[in-house]
Amino acid sequence: MIDTILMALGFLAVILGILGCILPILPGPTLSYLSLLLLHFTSKYSFSTSFLITYGIITVVITLLDTVIPIYTTKRFNGSKYGIWGSIIGLIVGLFVFPPFGVIVGPFVGAFIGETLRGKNIEEALIPAIGSFVGFLTGTAVKLVFCAIITYHFIKRILL
Repeated sequence: MIDTILMALGFLAVILGILGCILPILPGPTLSYLSLLLLHFTSKYSFSTSFLITYGIITVVITLLDTVIPIYTTKRFNGSKYGIWGSIIGLIVGLFVFPPFGVIVGPFVGAFIGETLRGKNIEEALIPAIGSFVGFLTGTAVKLVFCAIITYHFIKRILL
């Protein structure tokens, strides 16, 4: 009975982990990693300690990178602190005002508004906004690939 509950919770964590790659309110990689831990604590399935530690470290690194990548790309595309904060605020506002597309459009619009408030003209403000968008897409892609790999291990362990 406990194994069934742990497996069901693990399956739910896998699904929420993938959704969390797109919805920033859910910690996608962390939830996906949780699915491995839940499956590991069943009496039927287990992973090696080195496997769990390795994936735990990767989860932490990807979670940190997800915060750093959009900031880095906004800066790399000549963004200022105004653009970075605008991107962060745009992400939060977009999440609630225009879900789920607001998560994609919000950082772009926020960075653009931030840069125009700083005094940049439209062309100059568009460049960091594009950088913010590129950073969001890159972070999302990294998280999706990682969560897909974890999903593979989760399903493989159950089926084999």
